[in-house]
Amino acid sequence: MRVKITVLKKEFYPELADEFLAEGRAAGDCPELEVGDTFIYEGGAQMPEGFCPWAWIDIYRAISVLAGGLDIDNTWYKTPGVTVECCSDGVRPVIFKLEQLRD
Repeated sequence: MRVKITVLKKEFYPELADEFLAEGRAAGDCPELEVGDTFIYEGGAQMPEGFCPWAWIDIYRAISVLAGGLDIDNTWYKTPGVTVECCSDGVRPVIFKLEQLRD
């Protein structure tokens, strides 16, 4: 089963950037992805072209579960087959919507 990945939100914590990043707050938010970007996971553990490799590592577990077609009993989400995940960048995380595409 295919999975649609949509960038919902980008966060940036300038005080943490100043403390931990070489460029400080000048580094800005995630340079790899933009809000509204969409990607389709086609299967086979193949990362979609143009996707951030670091974020891929973080969210692949959830993608593989959705791609497996399992009906997950995630009662805290309104829509079956949809979840929200994020990359683990503590200074500039990106939030993703993952949704099963039932053809």
